[in-house]
Amino acid sequence: MKRVRMSEISIFIDGEQYQVAEGISVAAALMSVDKRSWRITRHDQQPRGVFCGIGVCFDCLVTVNGVANVRACLDLVQPNDVITTQGGERDAR
Repeated sequence: MKRVRMSEISIFIDGEQYQVAEGISVAAALMSVDKRSWRITRHDQQPRGVFCGIGVCFDCLVTVNGVANVRACLDLVQPNDVITTQGGERDAR
């Protein structure tokens, strides 16, 4: 069987540039660069990443291009996206 190679795009995660496959979710992009958690809970300061993977639980929230509380499992990466991980009280707005 012939493998199809996906196009890659550049995105920025916490200020660092990465090449990821085009058309994947933000969560998949984060996991592809070995990030497993990218949000810290407000009260217990517990790490969170993908839990349900279908947008129900809100554990995978990130900031994308300045928009906070984007569900990483639902949003697809776009070229030059700026993704910022979230943490604790400072992102509770």
